[in-house]
Amino acid sequence: MSVIAKCPAKCASDAFCRIQVFGPTPLEGEISIQGSKNAVLPMMAAALLHKGVTVLTNVPVIQDVACMVDILEWLGCRCCHKGDCLVIDARQIKSTRVPKEYVAAMRCSIVVLGALLGRMGEASSGYPGGCLIGARPIDLHLEVLKSLGACVKEEDGWLEARAAEAGGLRGAEIHLSYPSVGATEQAILASVLAKEVTVIHGAAMEPEIDQLCRFLNNMGAVICGMGTEHLMVQGVDSLHDSSFQVEGDRIVAGTYGAAVAAARGHIVLKGVRPSQLRIPLTMLERAGARVRREEEGRTIEVTMGKAPWALDLKTGPYPAFPTDLQSPFMAFLAAGQGVSHIEEKVFEGRFATAGALRQMGARITIEGQRATIQGTRPLRGAQVAASDLRGGAALAVAALAAEGETVIGECRHIRRGYEDICRDLSALGARIKWMGEDS
Repeated sequence: MSVIAKCPAKCASDAFCRIQVFGPTPLEGEISIQGSKNAVLPMMAAALLHKGVTVLTNVPVIQDVACMVDILEWLGCRCCHKGDCLVIDARQIKSTRVPKEYVAAMRCSIVVLGALLGRMGEASSGYPGGCLIGARPIDLHLEVLKSLGACVKEEDGWLEARAAEAGGLRGAEIHLSYPSVGATEQAILASVLAKEVTVIHGAAMEPEIDQLCRFLNNMGAVICGMGTEHLMVQGVDSLHDSSFQVEGDRIVAGTYGAAVAAARGHIVLKGVRPSQLRIPLTMLERAGARVRREEEGRTIEVTMGKAPWALDLKTGPYPAFPTDLQSPFMAFLAAGQGVSHIEEKVFEGRFATAGALRQMGARITIEGQRATIQGTRPLRGAQVAASDLRGGAALAVAALAAEGETVIGECRHIRRGYEDICRDLSALGARIKWMGEDS
């Protein structure tokens, strides 16, 4: 049984759920950060590798988790998600074919292929979906699986994969031409039960990769090289029952850091490692914020007393500035002072939110993969719509710095990655709520 993060019951339907914000209002207070979306989803897929029970705690109650639960249950797993605890019983797998309607909803679902191939020797899936933020081809995923001995066919929108050898996949030396997070996860999941050793060169170094490796080692896998671009996986015959606590979501924490930069005030974010946000926190400081970090206590304190200064940002693979925080930072820079520049080096469609920000009075020009933002304070409230997950959160950030009422539509995107952005921001003093909720 899965528990899905719902808008308030008074919303007419998920498709039209909206958020209302009145600004500007300074933020004040402290909140605990939910578990990491980008860490827990591949862990859930990895549970397929074990013919037993996996327990995950600090699991966020978000739509993407609910979607992955649906996929696992379709394949034959028994799942129970109550509170922040998720129990996955994968003793029985009844299918290796993931229906198109599931994978069309969420791109991360493609990593299920590697896990199914590793355990069952075969898997099939439709092409993955998710937010419309660029082409995001899956060529690297398919190359990884082929390197490990899988035969992959693409026909009529379906991917069919099967281990070429009767005994399953076999370890190999893999060279990734780009440090793709998804392709790195695919390689790890497919190689855990493969024969012999797999070495992944050019691996992604995001903290979520480190978490996935530690999670798998806790199940009995043998992986080393975490935190580097070279991972080595010694294939094992089987895994065992385990329990693992998911770390706090660094992107959610960074979003709320951007929110206080836009609205001003003083907030404390608990449950996330400051070292995982080194570049974003440094950028907040350059924008004029005071930031206090407690690595051991997993606490970040951000104080902002004036309009943010201009910044020059360039996104890239970790440890560079994360593309998932580009839109929220664009939002607070639009409400700041001076001329900022953002260069998007990961997803070509990440500037879609600029149009909605312009409706709020932001002065943003786009040339290719480079955005120029002329600070405008205050922004003005407007009727806008979220085009993707992080862009939707960015509109909430901008609304906190805007005069008057902002209504954000298409908020189902936000619910994919944030448990309840209204709950969190209102706990910090923001005047924000789901439309239809009692005053």
